[in-house]
Amino acid sequence: MNLAAWSFARFCLLGVPFLHASEVKGPSLGADTVSLNGKWHLMNANSSVSLSAEVPGCVHTALRRQGFISDPYYRFNDLAYRWISLDNWTYSTSFSVSTHVRGKGKAVLVFEGVDTVSTISLNGVTIGKTDNMFRRYDFDVTGLLKDEENVLQVWIMSAVRYAFQRSQAHAEYRVPPDCPPPVQKGECHVNFIRKAQSSFSWDWGPSFPTLGIWKGVRLEAFNTSRVLSYTTSPKYDSEHSSWNVEVELFLDVFVASKGLVHLSIPSLQSEAEFQLSLTPGQCKKSFVLQLNQSVSLWWPFGHGEQFLYNLTVDVNLEGGETFNADRMVAFRTVELVQEPIPSSPGLSFYFRINGKPVFLKGSNWIPVHAFQDQVTTDMITVLLRSAQKANMNALRVWGGGVYEQDIFYSLCDMYGIMIWQDFMFACALYPIEKDFIQTVREEIIQQVRRLKSHPSVVIWSGNNENEAAIATDWFNISAAARPAYVKDYVNLYVENIREIVLQEDSTRPFLVSSPTNGVESEKEGWVAKDPYDPHYGDTHYYSYYKDCWDWTTFPRTRFASEYGFQSWPSLSTLSKVSVSSDWDFSSNFSAHRQHHEDGNQQMLKQAELHYILPNSTDPVKRYRDTIYITQVMQAQCVKIQTEFYRRSRSDIVEGKGHTMGTLYWQLNDIWQGPSWSSVEFGGKWKMLHYWASDFYAPILSTGVEDKGDLLIYAVSDSPSEKHNVKAKVKLHSWSSFNAVCSLESNVTTIKAGGSTLVFQHSIYALLTQCGNCTRRSCVVAFHLSTTEGEKTLSPDNHIFLSSPRHAEGLQKPNITFTVKDTGIVQNFFVTLYCSFPAVYVWLDVDNIPGHFDVNGFLMLSKKSTVIFGAWSPTTAEEITANLQITSLRDVY
Repeated sequence: MNLAAWSFARFCLLGVPFLHASEVKGPSLGADTVSLNGKWHLMNANSSVSLSAEVPGCVHTALRRQGFISDPYYRFNDLAYRWISLDNWTYSTSFSVSTHVRGKGKAVLVFEGVDTVSTISLNGVTIGKTDNMFRRYDFDVTGLLKDEENVLQVWIMSAVRYAFQRSQAHAEYRVPPDCPPPVQKGECHVNFIRKAQSSFSWDWGPSFPTLGIWKGVRLEAFNTSRVLSYTTSPKYDSEHSSWNVEVELFLDVFVASKGLVHLSIPSLQSEAEFQLSLTPGQCKKSFVLQLNQSVSLWWPFGHGEQFLYNLTVDVNLEGGETFNADRMVAFRTVELVQEPIPSSPGLSFYFRINGKPVFLKGSNWIPVHAFQDQVTTDMITVLLRSAQKANMNALRVWGGGVYEQDIFYSLCDMYGIMIWQDFMFACALYPIEKDFIQTVREEIIQQVRRLKSHPSVVIWSGNNENEAAIATDWFNISAAARPAYVKDYVNLYVENIREIVLQEDSTRPFLVSSPTNGVESEKEGWVAKDPYDPHYGDTHYYSYYKDCWDWTTFPRTRFASEYGFQSWPSLSTLSKVSVSSDWDFSSNFSAHRQHHEDGNQQMLKQAELHYILPNSTDPVKRYRDTIYITQVMQAQCVKIQTEFYRRSRSDIVEGKGHTMGTLYWQLNDIWQGPSWSSVEFGGKWKMLHYWASDFYAPILSTGVEDKGDLLIYAVSDSPSEKHNVKAKVKLHSWSSFNAVCSLESNVTTIKAGGSTLVFQHSIYALLTQCGNCTRRSCVVAFHLSTTEGEKTLSPDNHIFLSSPRHAEGLQKPNITFTVKDTGIVQNFFVTLYCSFPAVYVWLDVDNIPGHFDVNGFLMLSKKSTVIFGAWSPTTAEEITANLQITSLRDVY
């Protein structure tokens, strides 16, 4: 993958903004489609800034490409360029169309996405307005097209000023929050505008309230009708044990007509033809294709194949007009199971795919870039492949960002990554004026119709944390006022969004919020007394000052949909937007980039519980080492919490447990700064992401100390396959490569789709038995193997018996290395040599894109070889020149 796409293009776009419009047959029935994408003209309110701009695009990108501004991500430019978002801007273009197109009975201008509040005119006539970034808008321009040049203008109002005006007009009562915390350096009242909520700032990202035409623009001209959209919904008929596919066509009909619809899945030898009768107006036509033979099911990654079948839709009208389309369909069922659990109050909360329980393993997805026009297929592919390589089978598209591009969902279909899809509402209350509700309703209809055909989407969720915001009084609402806010909440999410989703899609579950108690919240009037109750639903849990090594502090929840810890990205990532004077944790840059209150202090305080903080006298080395220690801390904390949840899937302890999902916060970054991500902006893996591939392994061995005993569990994802295993345990001294002693468990049959205790031993007895070990001088390493011991079934794992900061005998390992070509394209052997055992061995190749097969590991032998897979051409010599190796003992 070419990761150069992750930075702004450093070239200028020149040319006049006159579009020689290209006429192409688009997806619309009988319509001539004229693309209006390309060069437009862009100007600010007082005409002091005038330039060429690309559509799709945004103002910031246009200014950057034309040299008016430098990289918005550089140092403090998010503040320096605030003026852009406070100004109003006008996009304009001229285009001509043929006599043939002008002669059509009806003409419509289609804007797939305008960001956000605009007034649009054609040839001086206002044709419509927009107020929702997430909607497509169609404007009737019949009779407005001229013979020669047509002038199209889109006047875009400052989103910041619009949000303020809307909040001021809402004088009857307050709709909190008014503004983000000062540390975020953001803008106010984002909940009054249907726009990416994080664009006004968040605790992991900058404030860039973008303006622009962020999706395509086209003219559609037709005589009879056009297809607005179409959906495919495979459905299982349990009565007849067979599958069918419902196809819905949404049409804009100008003249009544008749015709035929032909549906076909050639690989399943299934086809059918249907009569079509159209009357003027917008309508929906549904057709059901019965399948003639059995199908291969679509399974989440790690549970089976992702079979996709090509379905063709052919529409032929009597007048000769046609519509032809292909779509990949897949066959799977999804259920969200909320039912009583033996020995536990409350209800279960898990997903059943094709009738089998599936533990969701994954993370949360935020916007890939502050400027959506900069998001490329390469970027999305790198992130999704990184998720799959870390054994993830699920991602939650978080409700404060954007509904992702079509390619995102198509790739998830291919990769077997299940999507928990939030609607775009987050951490706020919202107004319920008639026009706001109306635009939201259209948004939900369009997005459900756009996304429902994807098998990867397994659940809809109404919002992020808004039930919890009311229930736990985030915004200091008085007891007397609370019922009014609950009423507004129910109005928006239940009476409108939920109602629409249930009408539009019967194939997957809907939750009103996350976190939530699910059906229990519904019983309590949709806002539960405690939406974080671990006996129900899903939970979000963060605690930065408690010791993350103490697994007893974590909620034994049914489903952990958010949890995590911050870290800083690598110096190679930060150096692209900073200068050497910034490379200090006490610098203005470090304080500016941190948008979470006390975030830098929280990281260091958590790290200091178990590690000696870096103390080099070289400021750049100390900065690099401090970044390293934050990534060590993050990886260790998330590993401990995730392993706790995975081994809790079979347990009920004091009525709590049966955990069936872990989605840590967060997968990706929106810019170069500290955050909870496991993948840095630009695609580089943090230590956490390397560790995720182990703690999300299909078969996991996990160790924990409980009441003086060492317990080792085997966790299996397979819902059917049982394994007979042995736990192999070794104690290693920090001062020697030779194992002090080795133990082996009895053969244990581990539960299919469950967690099984396979080894239990008193730590005191273990240390006594081994003779030369104490808690501080030794570490316990273990893995699972087959009964004969010939095959390793789980990744290597370990458990510290004391904090590494108290380790006795831990020496600087003096690691050296060699790099050699493997003979496989862009794969290289990196062989490490060390003098003493090393903890958290971290390999960093600076700006060379790619990843190692393992990293951040415990090195208990003199020699170890890892593989580096590059994403672009490189050489062993280049890797050798750039490779830096750090271990825990190297930073103090």
